[in-house]
Amino acid sequence: MTSNRRRFVQTLGVTSAGIAAGSNLSATPELAVVGAAEKQILFVGDKIALTQTEYGKVRGYQLRGIYYFLGMPYGADTSGANRFMPPQKPKPWTDVFPALWWANSAAQNMDNRYHNPFGSFRDHWNYGDVNEDCLRINVLTPGFSDGKKRPVIFWIHGGGFINGNSIEQDGYNGENFARFGDVVFCSVNHRLGPFGYCDLAGVGGEKFAASGNVGMMDLVAALEWVRDNISNFGGDPDNVTIIGQSGGGAKVSTLTAMPSAKGLFHKAVVLSGALRRSGEKDYSESLGAAVVEEAGLTPAEVSKLQEMPWQEFYAIAMRAPESLRKKQGLAGGMMRSFVPVVDGTILPQHPYDPVAAPSAAQVPMIISSVENEQSPSWTDSALESITLDEVIEKVKMRTGFGGHGLGDRAKEVVEAYAKAFPGRKPVEIWSLVSSNRQSVVALADVKCKQPAPVYVDWFTWQPPLFDNRMRAFHTIDICFWFHNTDVMLSHTGGGPRPRALSKKMAGALLQFMKTGDPNGGGLPKWPKYSSERGETMVLGDMCVAKNDPDGAARKTLPALT
Repeated sequence: MTSNRRRFVQTLGVTSAGIAAGSNLSATPELAVVGAAEKQILFVGDKIALTQTEYGKVRGYQLRGIYYFLGMPYGADTSGANRFMPPQKPKPWTDVFPALWWANSAAQNMDNRYHNPFGSFRDHWNYGDVNEDCLRINVLTPGFSDGKKRPVIFWIHGGGFINGNSIEQDGYNGENFARFGDVVFCSVNHRLGPFGYCDLAGVGGEKFAASGNVGMMDLVAALEWVRDNISNFGGDPDNVTIIGQSGGGAKVSTLTAMPSAKGLFHKAVVLSGALRRSGEKDYSESLGAAVVEEAGLTPAEVSKLQEMPWQEFYAIAMRAPESLRKKQGLAGGMMRSFVPVVDGTILPQHPYDPVAAPSAAQVPMIISSVENEQSPSWTDSALESITLDEVIEKVKMRTGFGGHGLGDRAKEVVEAYAKAFPGRKPVEIWSLVSSNRQSVVALADVKCKQPAPVYVDWFTWQPPLFDNRMRAFHTIDICFWFHNTDVMLSHTGGGPRPRALSKKMAGALLQFMKTGDPNGGGLPKWPKYSSERGETMVLGDMCVAKNDPDGAARKTLPALT
């Protein structure tokens, strides 16, 4: 398959010039003129970006003053005998490792990845080689081996627990933020889906005891790599902030509950991924047994799953959840598939249910969501004319990403949101109901009982694209946090309006990384969250802190289970 990531080399003078046109981001980036720079901006060679890791030397390159070190191994190949096993250390190398290219994507389904022209245009998917040799880390830094101890940000990609990679969207690139805050930006790939979370402990015994959580163990291994190596890249291992969006936010929540991760990071940011509960052991082990059965193997033959080509195993594993649902009469949904499991050891408890994990007690957290996680009409303009009665019928059947509807509660909820947000079109009420903040508030209510502060925000900025129908959709906020609004043009349109908000949000993130408090970075006073007041920073063209801005409507929703 042809890699869209080649853009990062092919268009160094065009699209990715928007990643940073010099150091002055208040000016409009040179996005359309090849060779517009007045002096050389890319440097690569034997002595340009050479530093040491515990496994050997690595060589990257310098682009617009930021050093890129890409695709460095933090773990060994996970195929064959290493499949389902805890991550192993990579083998040391004697030659210089060429850290010049983004890492392989973890094994996942790539069929029809680009089939939807709307999604492909909006999100500019970047995928390349896909296989099990995926335990790789990228580091972007303003300087290395210079004695500085810069704050470190550790980006965890979304895609649930089954898709994605560290540079899936252009807006994931950390160059601008590294320059903006003089910080070290790290991103990783790790095992996904049945390669990371196929729990074979019940059927395979002690050998496979960790198999249901090895994808999360990969992230711990990557954080250990940061602890042991990041000082050689100009970073401070004692000041690490983990941040993730959607499934990445759920992974952030999970990491805060893992004893093995304690002390490897010091602040946490959850973007549109407020997870309180992980998988249940009984179901997780039943699913693992279903995979073995689907493969036509006996419990004594579980090891044969390690011998299959990854595509063959993946196809078998992805049939198993549906087989198990039919067998047991279970409901569908993402959490009924391959996800981390509360096994009592690697993950001792649900991260934030009924109480927060003790390992999270001293970790300050930002919990974020966007107003229109789901925008029903962005590809179908006819839905802009939907009536409120039609919205009621829609949400009876389905809301949110889980697929559950409101049933008999639909009319009460829709009317409550329409009352709380007067002047909104019915399609916008539909979006608000489907994109409700219930999980965000539930997580914040539990987390705020711990000593470390919690800050909650709600991103409401509306992009002027697709006739204003995209709205504040799922993932749009990422490029604002990373100062990339002129990079992710298909999310923002570019220009001074999104750039102004991005500067404030990136400034707040930087302050949070430095101090555990986002105040002082350009936003208005951002109060700590409390269950009593529900303090929330509303992010838009005009930013303002409000107490529980959707509370009256949200409280009509059925209780979370």
